[in-house]
Amino acid sequence: MLAHAGDMTPVHRGDKPDGEFQRIGRSFSCCSLHFRGGDPCPRPRVPVPVAMVVDGRMANETTDLLVVGGGINGAGIARDAAGRGLSVLLVEKDDLAEHTSSASTKLIHGGLRYLEYGEFRLVRESLIEREQLWGMAPHIIWPLRFVLPQTQSPRPAWMVRTGLFLYDHLGGREKLPGTETIRLDASPFGDGLKERRGRAFVYSDCWVEDSRLVVLNARDAANRGADIRTRSRLVSARREDGLWAVTVANGNGEHRVQARVLVNAAGPWVSDVIAATGVNARGRGVRLVKGSHIVVPRLYEGDHALMLQNPDRRIVFAVPYEGKFTLVGTTDEPWEGAPAKAQISAGETDYLLDTANRYFSRTLTASDIAWSYAGIRPLYDEKPGRNGPGSASSVTRDYLLDLDAEGDRAPMLSVFGGKITTYRKLAEHAMHELARFFPKAGPAWTAGATLPGGDLDDFDAFVRALVADRPELPPALLRRLARAYGTDVRAVLGDAQAMADLGEDFGGGLTAAEVDYLRNREWARTADDVLFRRSKLGLHVPAGTAERVAAHLA
Repeated sequence: MLAHAGDMTPVHRGDKPDGEFQRIGRSFSCCSLHFRGGDPCPRPRVPVPVAMVVDGRMANETTDLLVVGGGINGAGIARDAAGRGLSVLLVEKDDLAEHTSSASTKLIHGGLRYLEYGEFRLVRESLIEREQLWGMAPHIIWPLRFVLPQTQSPRPAWMVRTGLFLYDHLGGREKLPGTETIRLDASPFGDGLKERRGRAFVYSDCWVEDSRLVVLNARDAANRGADIRTRSRLVSARREDGLWAVTVANGNGEHRVQARVLVNAAGPWVSDVIAATGVNARGRGVRLVKGSHIVVPRLYEGDHALMLQNPDRRIVFAVPYEGKFTLVGTTDEPWEGAPAKAQISAGETDYLLDTANRYFSRTLTASDIAWSYAGIRPLYDEKPGRNGPGSASSVTRDYLLDLDAEGDRAPMLSVFGGKITTYRKLAEHAMHELARFFPKAGPAWTAGATLPGGDLDDFDAFVRALVADRPELPPALLRRLARAYGTDVRAVLGDAQAMADLGEDFGGGLTAAEVDYLRNREWARTADDVLFRRSKLGLHVPAGTAERVAAHLA
């Protein structure tokens, strides 16, 4: 984490006591930070489903924490705060994870390439979090082996192997296997590659269903008492009598709410929220970088991923995706102008196709692309205003928490940057910064606390038991549902023993029972919410399904 100290931007060292910070040999003290640890708070009642919430409740409401932004950082902070006993309201102008948090490469990883830029603190924290998150949600996070061919590497083998040695030993690896060296022509890991002469390194990271990670954090926050409101836009926020007076708009008009603390986790829109409050940005900013991916027919057999090194030294991943596809990405392209819904460009498409064709035996053209997606990453910019043609790949993936709380003014905490893997630690650090405003709040608790559906030890054994319990339902369907919902799959299925018990069949294994669950428990409101964020069934269902799902949700 980065934290504010005068005109410097020191890097937070989580292992330093008393809020000590360090950057390039200099130390700073920040006495407003209080680091605490402890056991999880008990779960309070399960709230009324959001569809039943009366919008008028917003009037005259005062909440401890108002979180703006329903991406991974906002949902993570809401969960952490609610678990400490604070009242929390989260508002998101669109759907949960509609933007950056659903447009990732779907990896929980330390960030091997960040070592090249000297980001050792970030990599260490990410590596420690990697197995932590796997244990919290083993149904949506699982291990993945990565093959790193040296056949076309712009980096010497000794450099790559040294980086992998550090990657294995910087911290946190207990269950994941370490790095090995293989000959591509003597290993199934070489299958599908155009050039099999030479060697490759094989290392470990994890896969994640990114948008479901966001939703599960929001669900856990709601289970602990938080109020999650999607399609609710921040209109304005001003300080009044030591509180924030906030106006929020949704489909039913504008509503007022008061908050003791405002948390700005709006991602690419973080600067817009600062502008809406009238708070001085103090030189803080984000550099907007677009990352795009393509989904193509499966390029190779096996459950492993590949890290592909390009002549320009940039990295592209090829990852098994949805059974019969390969996910290829990402790009790093500067985004000019205001943040908005992103789409892949022709240049990015060509870049990813060229990369795949350089490595794989199968030749791809644009007509092979089954789907593409793009998102804007809000990277912390140490020098705001430089959204120019420089190397977007080298911009830090670390984060900064900027607290504006001078005198008796209502505090606002703004989140700049960050990455999915470090979201839990970011949320914990955010609550440490806010601890002095909530002296009765509970201690840190999220380390090791499972997310909804994640309370299982052996996923395959769980699936076998589920199949045995419901023999009339297709095993492939039960496995997919177990991957999506974990132990909460029973709430999706109810008493169903046969397909007919699950209601209308939309194709691809999607039924009315699942859509109803997503609407009532996971804030799904549109066909895209169901088909491309809560799931990726949009890649599998027949034509016309989106319209049928939309009609069911109406």
